[in-house]
Amino acid sequence: MKTRSPRAVVTGLMWLQHGGSLRHTSEQNDGVSRYGWLMHDGENFGVQEIRDEGLVLRTEFVKQPGGDHGGDWSWRFTVKMEGKGPAPLLSLFFYVATDGQGTLRPVLENGTRLAAVAGTAEELGDFTLTFLPPTGEGGEGPKYASYNFLAAGVPGLHRLTDLVRHSLRESSVFSPPGRPRRRFFGVSSTRGLPREPPRGQLLLHQVTLEPPAALEVTLESGSAAGPRRGRLAGPVLSAALARHAAAFEQRFEDTFGLGARGVSLPQRHFAQAALSEMLGGIGFFHGRSLLRSEHREEPLPGMEATLFTAVPSRSCFPRGFLWDEGFHLLLLGRWDPALARDILAHWLDLLNADGWIPREQILGEEARSRVPPEFVVQHSETANPPTLLLALERLLPDAPLPYLRRLFPRLRAWFQWLNRTQAGPEPFTFRWRGRDADPERFLNPKTLSSGLDDYPRASHPSAQERHLDLRCWMALGARVLAALAERLGEPPAPYSDMAAALSDNDLLDRLHWAPELGAFADFGNHSAAVALRWHQPAAVPGRPPPAPRLRREVREAPRPRSAAALGYVSLFPLLLQLLRADSPRLPALLGSMRSEKQLWTPFGLRSLARDSPMYLRRNTEHDPPYWRGSVWVNINFLALRALHGYARAAGPHRERAAQLYRELRHNLVANVFRQYEATGFLWEHYRDSDGAGQGCRPFAGWSALVVLAMAEDY
Repeated sequence: MKTRSPRAVVTGLMWLQHGGSLRHTSEQNDGVSRYGWLMHDGENFGVQEIRDEGLVLRTEFVKQPGGDHGGDWSWRFTVKMEGKGPAPLLSLFFYVATDGQGTLRPVLENGTRLAAVAGTAEELGDFTLTFLPPTGEGGEGPKYASYNFLAAGVPGLHRLTDLVRHSLRESSVFSPPGRPRRRFFGVSSTRGLPREPPRGQLLLHQVTLEPPAALEVTLESGSAAGPRRGRLAGPVLSAALARHAAAFEQRFEDTFGLGARGVSLPQRHFAQAALSEMLGGIGFFHGRSLLRSEHREEPLPGMEATLFTAVPSRSCFPRGFLWDEGFHLLLLGRWDPALARDILAHWLDLLNADGWIPREQILGEEARSRVPPEFVVQHSETANPPTLLLALERLLPDAPLPYLRRLFPRLRAWFQWLNRTQAGPEPFTFRWRGRDADPERFLNPKTLSSGLDDYPRASHPSAQERHLDLRCWMALGARVLAALAERLGEPPAPYSDMAAALSDNDLLDRLHWAPELGAFADFGNHSAAVALRWHQPAAVPGRPPPAPRLRREVREAPRPRSAAALGYVSLFPLLLQLLRADSPRLPALLGSMRSEKQLWTPFGLRSLARDSPMYLRRNTEHDPPYWRGSVWVNINFLALRALHGYARAAGPHRERAAQLYRELRHNLVANVFRQYEATGFLWEHYRDSDGAGQGCRPFAGWSALVVLAMAEDY
């Protein structure tokens, strides 16, 4: 927990079941069986449950806003064991750390127990963080515990876990009255860590006990205008938590109306958790991205920046992603429009002088420590789908005019940058820059800038490519900017004219219809006869023989043609509703969507047709299929949104769109809920053969759009 500040004081929790591993940051393969926010209002209240090798750990917090320093906070931590048998020793580590500013002073009780931390910081003023003694579960009576205390210099917040791990020694003794003594790992010193100049302080309070137990921590900032009426702890905290929980449930129902729709209680709890996990993953980041420009050989740090954003996944992607954020804001904008506007403004403040926004925001050492080196550098020619405009389209009617006036120049610069740098070979065509540069290594060179990564494009990247999805995104952007200009009294014609041209169904047909596929497609220098084959590199005298490698083999020369892939990209004219309701192309797209040989599954639409040559094919030896068959919630949400629109528009395909909508919505919602019940997580994508969750988890980024699908709120 921290304030929205570049150099905030940070508080946190680690835990250790003795005999197990130290737990701290959320990691994909840490073995924690399930965890996530069950309730979170995005501002003042949250309830999280963690299950870890028989341990059930519940964290709850309440904030009392007020004054000039943000107000006060209180946390309650409840621990118990599932099943029967002797309770293991459990250590909870509560810490407070500074990073560049602020001071901390320990307040000790009996010389050993860290009873409180007295501190001073820019945002909190003079504050006190108090660690109350543990009680039995439910608050009844004191609980025996052993205490350890650590004070250390911090070389950076990204080193906190290592610092604490290196301080643990099996020299502490747990001695409950009348019970056997047991040794456990207690914090004592930090010998063995590389010596680095400290940037801040760490004070850590270790409580070792046998579950069940409850512990409370209170933070009182310098906010109070007068004497406090009492600490937010014990029965007062219980009452506050109960009030906030009831208010959250009522607000959730008022916003999404799932109860009124007859949605079952387990499904409503699931939907609350999906929204809460997204809200609980919102973070504040500060630092410099590492950027490579076409004008310089070596990457350089970008401008110092701050970003308030949701994240796709706490375990895999704990940072901002440009195209993900537009989808996040569709849901956040329904729950809290002001919050969504704030996040959108932060993203647009990242524009550089050219109008470019880096697609992945890796700001600061803590964020960089979680990113593979090959993805750290951002390239200034690389775009990303402008999904923020998808969100703005929904926020536009109720957004305050002063806010929109501040946004408009930034949006205009961003759109102009996209229009200028991603232009295609012909008027009104567009091409994603930044495809993989080594075509012989990949079955089909990836297009990370599109967001669809390994989705098959033309086999041989060239300047002659026309990318259908980018053309449709630009049409959406022009439409939204025209509406925004009109709302502000600015001339809409430059954007409305472009939107009309990019929505011209005849021109779309000429540039992107592929008769051999019966669908829309990309166009480029393409060969349908490519495969990966093992290749034995030539031996070098005096060296061991090199290992064989998979290399691409092209059995038929490429030629200018449509890319032989039917999948999500083929649907984009429908997904973004550029096709007229009476379009003669709609039946073919609806047919492909409903065909089990192509895109239809009982779990949602798969990303690539089952009869496509690239379906579930690896891209390299170490690069499994990603957007080549899996079911992705964000694109399925766009499909539901579009079908819902076509089902209400006058036209000959209205009934078919309505039927498809009902079936697809049921399949998608039922499977995401079923997988959540089975595993405790929302997943990055879902296997098309059996609906099983795949990729990262928890992934309460765009997979949480299932809440809007349940509410039929498009």
